[in-house]
Amino acid sequence: MTATTFSTDTTAPSAAEISARRQAFRALHAKGCFIIPNPWDVGSARMLEGLGFQALASTSSGMAWSRGRPDSGVSRDDVLAHLRELVAATDLPVNADFESGYAQDAQGVAESVRLAVETGVAGLSIEDASGDPAQPIRTLAESVARLSAARGAIDAAGGEVLLVGRAENFLHGRDDLQDTLTRLRAYADAGADCLYAPGIRTPEQITAVVQAVAPKPVNLLVGWASDLDLEQIAALGVRRISVGGALARAAWGGFLRAAQKLAEDGRFDGLADAAPGQKLNDFFGGV
Repeated sequence: MTATTFSTDTTAPSAAEISARRQAFRALHAKGCFIIPNPWDVGSARMLEGLGFQALASTSSGMAWSRGRPDSGVSRDDVLAHLRELVAATDLPVNADFESGYAQDAQGVAESVRLAVETGVAGLSIEDASGDPAQPIRTLAESVARLSAARGAIDAAGGEVLLVGRAENFLHGRDDLQDTLTRLRAYADAGADCLYAPGIRTPEQITAVVQAVAPKPVNLLVGWASDLDLEQIAALGVRRISVGGALARAAWGGFLRAAQKLAEDGRFDGLADAAPGQKLNDFFGGV
């Protein structure tokens, strides 16, 4: 771990700085492929910036777990406060995992998105999951209306924020690729700048999504140990790769393995892989 020059300022960036981040974020989607990792707090955001990543994305699950809540168990106000915190913590563009817009109807989604834009984020995603186990995916018509409302709110605020349309079928046991493609095309037509179908894994599925919405960019979730690497994923036409809550889960995995040894065996060898405190102090101190 080396010293870094990340921002330690916790004040909100200026309007000019926010605009520059948003423009830089859009440019990242124009060509090539980049990894956009998902921090869950200020420390993880600054660490990822120090490691050289070009942009960050929030994780609803990672943020919720850090507050002792399940995914989707955090209020809109808490999420907005978290986004402001991330935006102020680093100099990088931040994409918001904004779940389904924290509202029951399209008008409410528009209001939520307006508030999210005010936090300074460079992008935000709206998903079509309903939160209802009996009917986990909203109808296509409702989903398009909600995404269109998000698009309208972004445009009313100047149009700089990048809108991501998410089709959640594969995360909710509906492995219907054709319906997913239909939804992604509709979300693109409704104004999504980037399309995302979390849960697809195979090269065939990825290629089908990329081709369905071309030339608009595609985000791919890789939240598991994958046989595909960055170069191979880029060759499939993907523009950006996120990891969702996987980094948070990796951190919780290390914590649980060490803590369980303490609790169950009275042993301390689970601490052997802990990061050295001095290296962390040097990093966060900007030494």
